[in-house]
Amino acid sequence: MAGGWRKAFDVQHPLFRPLWLRLAIVALTCGWALFELAGGNLVWAALFGAAGLYLAHQFLVAFDPDAGRDGD
Repeated sequence: MAGGWRKAFDVQHPLFRPLWLRLAIVALTCGWALFELAGGNLVWAALFGAAGLYLAHQFLVAFDPDAGRDGD
């Protein structure tokens, strides 16, 4: 049961194989951080900024689009 919650945060899932989807998610998350920063909400800006940086690394640097395929 301890590993069950980790599936909810699996950013290496084959669902994220299309590059356009990964770019859109990173842009949306970082854009929301800027929106919160412009509104003066520093805590939310920091949270979304950290999430955006994490997703940028996972989706654009560490992502292996062929990892989920079964010998295509």
